[in-house]
Amino acid sequence: MASQAPVAVQNVISLMRQAPSSSAPRIVHGIPRGSPFAVPRNALRLCNPFASNTLFATCVGRQYSTSSRFDSTSIARPFPKPGNVGLGLAQRRFLFGGPSHNQLARYERDANNYPNSAMHQANFYNALLKAKLPQIIVDRHKTGRFASNVIVEAAYRQALEKTGQSDVAGQDAGGNPNQNLQAVGQAIGARAGGGAIGKLKSGNGAKSDPLYVVVEESLGSTIFKWVRWIAGLAVCVYFAMILVSLFVETSGFMKKVGGGTSAEVRPEHQTTRFSDVQGCDEAKEELTDIVDFLKNPDRYNKLGGRLPKGVLLIGPPGTGKTLLARAVAGEAGVPFFYMSGSEFDEVYVGVGAKRVRELFSTARSKAPAIVFIDELDAIGGKRKSRDANYHRQTLNQLLNDLDGFDQSTGVIFIAATNHPEILDKALLRPGRFDRHVQVELPDVTGRLAILKHHMKKIRISPDVDLSTIARGTPGFSGAELENLANTAAIQASKRQQKVVTLLDLEWAKDKISMGAERKSRFVPLADKLQTAYHEGGHTLVGLYTKGFNQLHKATILPRGQAAGITYFLPQEEHHRSRQQYIYQLQIAMGGKMAEEIAFGPDSVGDGVSGDIEQATRLAYMMVTSFGFSDLLGNVDFRSNYEQVSPETKRLIDNEVRRLIDEAKESAKKLLLEKRPELDALAKGLVQYETLDKDEIVKVIKGEKLPERMVAMSDAQIKLPEIPMPPSLQPPVRGSSEGGVPAQTDDR
Repeated sequence: MASQAPVAVQNVISLMRQAPSSSAPRIVHGIPRGSPFAVPRNALRLCNPFASNTLFATCVGRQYSTSSRFDSTSIARPFPKPGNVGLGLAQRRFLFGGPSHNQLARYERDANNYPNSAMHQANFYNALLKAKLPQIIVDRHKTGRFASNVIVEAAYRQALEKTGQSDVAGQDAGGNPNQNLQAVGQAIGARAGGGAIGKLKSGNGAKSDPLYVVVEESLGSTIFKWVRWIAGLAVCVYFAMILVSLFVETSGFMKKVGGGTSAEVRPEHQTTRFSDVQGCDEAKEELTDIVDFLKNPDRYNKLGGRLPKGVLLIGPPGTGKTLLARAVAGEAGVPFFYMSGSEFDEVYVGVGAKRVRELFSTARSKAPAIVFIDELDAIGGKRKSRDANYHRQTLNQLLNDLDGFDQSTGVIFIAATNHPEILDKALLRPGRFDRHVQVELPDVTGRLAILKHHMKKIRISPDVDLSTIARGTPGFSGAELENLANTAAIQASKRQQKVVTLLDLEWAKDKISMGAERKSRFVPLADKLQTAYHEGGHTLVGLYTKGFNQLHKATILPRGQAAGITYFLPQEEHHRSRQQYIYQLQIAMGGKMAEEIAFGPDSVGDGVSGDIEQATRLAYMMVTSFGFSDLLGNVDFRSNYEQVSPETKRLIDNEVRRLIDEAKESAKKLLLEKRPELDALAKGLVQYETLDKDEIVKVIKGEKLPERMVAMSDAQIKLPEIPMPPSLQPPVRGSSEGGVPAQTDDR
């Protein structure tokens, strides 16, 4: 070993003297094996004093480095002499045949920055193999500070073979073969899952020399693991909440904490009486028997009579069904149990049936009592195979409880619905709902009674005629009439009046039936004038047509989609004659005829579409349903109109057109005769915007309305000129009659 030191030192000195200039890249371990200037691997160790005192020793002291920097520590080398060309060629052979020094430096930097990444170590080792620097791989791998995998181990064994150290590779390959196979399997599984597995420290797998492996999970696998954990936790929490809710609902724990009976089955003591219910005298009379039974049950039990178990109240919304049920309980002085049909069904299965049982059991314990279910169609609809199981359970429980009622217990079941046609037939059979009470919309007498009842708490003017309001509100329910009275009181308060006047009631009626006035809408004078003639045509035809509804008032103020409206007070008649339908057709066509007379056929506006639609519908009903056509006779064509032959349909259309044309000509003839009245009425509507019947009569007579506020003066209104009748017009120029020369009409 000592004899080799001088030779090694001489070789090092010769390399330093014959090195190229500093501009050439410096490579550590860059001399290939077999070169005449090759230095043994332990040369610097044999000449340690020289290596520690030279710049060259500083450069090679950084082990496993492939730095190619050009700094001040680089040793200046002269250009190669003719005898030293081999060193330069040897360096260039691996420099240009493999990776560059910059690439090697980058791989080394990445491998040093990520010592636990087997991928970076493998990239660096492969680059070193291509650069023919296997000894650096061997020395670096033996430190055990860098991660390893199958690829790194393969590069390491290849480097051992190239450096002639294959015996060491055989020793490293030993160890426990089963554990090595397990490590390979883990590496394959980690790569398939998007991760990486690396050996942190070398070992042979034996008990005394374990094999340390570091598994790196990919970002996707980490995110998936957390998402899976959160989703599983959410599902568990959801089912836990359902179980807790079911336990609380079925055990009645919350009811015990709140104390007493639940709000759904708490009885109410009513103060409502039959005197508070107006407009449905027939329904009150039928329910009087129920009140008598609840007051005197022994009278019916002695005679063996059986009162109905259930009473079903049927009628439109707002007619007083709920008020009737409360009045029955108030008159009888018994507890009143109220529930809506929608309160039975919940998201939990079986809750609806449970509430039905609780309702009836509580009512039996408080007998005599009344059980009232509003909106029965919510739970009593017809059963279908596609219905949910909980819905059928609720209805079945209701049917069972109705069957279990004993008339002698003193419990009466009352229900209300707006749609009796959708109720289940089993619910309507005798023994459950024995009595069906119709609660219809009030007639004029009922509306008057309802208005008087609600006006008791409102201060009204003595000159208010409520019968006029009652006649002008056909189709209004009791709830709408109550709203009318309240709206009128609010309007009077806004006007700072002491009492409610007829004007306030009319304003409230118009607002409820047609919407609020659109006063902010700008209407040009020409449109106002055309609307005034249109409504004036309806008004005059209705005013001078005897046998039709009484004229009430006319207005050109826009309401809703209508630019103007003419009101008629309908008669309380159950039958209407053919002549009355003809009068209605004439009134409907009066608006269009008035526009045509005043402005000409080409200037009629599109506002007549509603009138034409109404007239066409009435004419079709007269022909196809009422038998008012002499040509088609008394045949019903409406019910099976699709099966009517084309020839018959053509006859129906002709008859409809004939009826409308006759009504149009009649209205036109009347308006031509009343043309001065038509102009005066149109002018009055533009001035005052709204006129009642008495004011209309005054206006068409030419009288003034000094008590009314004028919206527009006479000077601003320019009526269309009245065309001269054809019989009075002069002949056209060029013609003569009786030798008299023709006159010229300069208008």
